[in-house]
Parts: sequence; C-alpha cells; structure tokens
Amino acid sequence: MTTKKVQSKPNVKKRRKKKSAKNNKRIFLFVAEMVILVILLVVLYMVLKADKVNKISIDKENIVVNETVENNVSLKGYRNIALFGVDARDKSLGKGNRTDTIMIASVNQETGDVKLLSVYRDTYLNLGNDTYNKCNAAYAKGGPEQAINMLNMNLDLNIEDYVTVGFTGLMETIDAIGGVEIEILEDEIRHLNNYQISMVGTSTDGKIFTATEGKDYIAVTHAGRQTLNGLQATAYCRVRQVGDDFMRAQRQRDVLAAIMEKAKQSSPATLNKILDKVLPYVSTSLDVDEMVAVLGEISNYSIVAKDGFPFEQYRATGNLGSKGSCVIPVDLKANVLELHKFLFADEAYEISSEVQSYSQKISADTGR
Repeated sequence: MTTKKVQSKPNVKKRRKKKSAKNNKRIFLFVAEMVILVILLVVLYMVLKADKVNKISIDKENIVVNETVENNVSLKGYRNIALFGVDARDKSLGKGNRTDTIMIASVNQETGDVKLLSVYRDTYLNLGNDTYNKCNAAYAKGGPEQAINMLNMNLDLNIEDYVTVGFTGLMETIDAIGGVEIEILEDEIRHLNNYQISMVGTSTDGKIFTATEGKDYIAVTHAGRQTLNGLQATAYCRVRQVGDDFMRAQRQRDVLAAIMEKAKQSSPATLNKILDKVLPYVSTSLDVDEMVAVLGEISNYSIVAKDGFPFEQYRATGNLGSKGSCVIPVDLKANVLELHKFLFADEAYEISSEVQSYSQKISADTGR
C-alpha cells in the first residue's frame, strides 16, 4: 500500500539555513549524547567503519514543520531528535515495523540539559497523512519519515532526524557495559521472566526470535535493586501488566538513564566493543562526519527531566472500535501547551491552527 505523502505549501516546509561553526559543534555534541541515551553509542563506530552503517535515508524536503513552529523563537536554542525502538525479529528496522518505543530527546544547546519525553505508542493521533489511529502505526506505514511527520504535525515540533534501534542493540549494549542497576518490584518479576522466556524461544507465529540467539535465560528471583543483564533489562522494558503502558514507558526511560550513567564510566575499549555489536541493529539519518572531534565532551550533558505524552492530567483511555484500546489526549491542545512548557520552558506558547484542527478531530472521534 502506498503511503499518502503529506502535502504542504512551500512556506510551511522548513526553510534550510546555514548554521555557524559553533552551532554545528553543539548539534554534533547533542547527537553524541543522544546516542548514549538510546543505547546506541553507534556514532563513533559509524565514523570508523562507515561502510557498515545501516542507514535509512529520509527526504528532508518532505519533513513537515508548520509556519507557527518555524517562527517560534523559543525552539531556536534546542535540538530535537526522534528515538524509535522496534520489535524487530531480525535486522529489519524500516517501514513495516511498529514502534514499541517512541521518544523525543531535546537538548538545550546552551546548558547541555537533556529532556526525554515518551510518546505512548497507543496514543490516538494524526498519522502524518490525515488518517487517525494509534501513533505507532505511522512508522509501520511510512517508516521513519512518516513517523517524524506524525510527531511534528501533532506536537508542533521541528524534528528532522531519528535513530532507530532493535532489541538486539539494547541487549548487546547492556551486556557490554556489564549490566544496569534497576529497582525491581515484586509484582514485576513473573512478567519480566515470562518475557525473557518468550524472547529466547519460538514465537506464536513460528518464527525464531533471532535477536536473542545465543542468549541464556536467567530468571530474576527477588525484588529490590539489582544488576540486570541485557536480556533481563530488555524484558523489563517490555513489561506492561504492572502499571499499564504508562509505567512501561517509565521503565524504558529508567533503563536508558541507567545505561547512560554506566556508559559514562566505561573505557573507550568497552565503548568500541558496544559499537561493534550494536551497529547491525541500528538505523539513523544522522550525518556523523564531524562526530569524532566532539565525542570527548559527552560528559557535559545530563538528563534533567523525563515524562510521557499525553501528560497524566490530560489523558484518558478508551476503546475506539476496530482501532482497539487507545490512549486519548484530552485534549490535544492542552497537551501540546504542556509539552512546550516541559521541553522548552515556554509558558506562553500559542498552538498552531493545524494542531487546533487535529484536536477537534480527535475530540469528535473519541467523544473526549
């Protein structure tokens, strides 16, 4: 099925501007930090072994940034990137995969403060082509390009780049750094172990989960703070039976934060080992030609805030017929205002006319 391209007037498309050398350095520093945040750390490896990069190109001329966002000065000091995690059983990371994890990473280029925002995968939104469904369908229908447009259109953002990782990238990274420290609740143990078992065996459709080939199942037996290996931590990220999908996204953010802190303590040899293993399971649009010169300054960046979208005070859940159980932004306008306050400290943001129309459509479809 051919994905309908998003049509936009020339003055709606993002105008390209040349950046100063200083801004270029900040952008590349940010990209390096984001690589750590999503367990990728793959950028250095790309520079050293560029012929092995799994790159899915996107046409940036087709990336939609509306006029309101284009003229919004409060976004000018920030760099935003989309982070996608896919439930891939092989090395396929493009169109056709639904995104189990959708995050926006935003960095203040002056201070180095990084904020992570999960977008709940079942959120009912415009998919970037004026059809409405669970937002994780955007990546499946049109790959990273449509998924970026979905985020930009619904949230009044200016994202142009992405990083996508499969389960293996996560597991190999965690194993390479010696595991991560996570606080496990008693109620999570059974489900965590069940996900481990499902990942090392054969799926219900008869396919072997090749992402865990060679991994041994080691049961988690007690609650409390403990070191999880790659398979255990990835299974932990998948648990949604305790605290629903909102807590699931929180677990993902917590694991990423734990990985970042552990990676900052790792030696260059360990980081290179990580990159060797993870590269085949990562896809990105990023240009890394100037990355090596700034990798040494990664420690200047820190995660200062984490949250989820829609925000707790502006969301509901409901069954929307054939679309199933969805997370409903109540309403989209209020959520977008809160998003700009959270990410960019913009207390006076005025939403675009496009988001207003999407908000009305979502309200009409859901009755909320």
